[in-house]
Amino acid sequence: MPNIKSAKKRVRSNGKKEKVNTLITSSMRTAVKNFEKSVKEGNKEVSAEKLNIALQRIDKAHSSGLVHKNKAARMKSRLTKMKNNME
Repeated sequence: MPNIKSAKKRVRSNGKKEKVNTLITSSMRTAVKNFEKSVKEGNKEVSAEKLNIALQRIDKAHSSGLVHKNKAARMKSRLTKMKNNME
């Protein structure tokens, strides 16, 4: 345990940031998995909606600094490609 006041505050703030970062990352992964599931089911309308949600979550994770810009672009490209190959 830290003894210095600023170190104690740092521990508290890191804990809060960790919760937010975990929430954003897990929601991104969940949205991607939901989209992939809808693609396997073959429903185009539902897939289009889930794709938009997944792309928003990826952008949010990138803007928060949790995902590198190249990884975000790669994920978005792959998901879009999956949707386009459905048709």
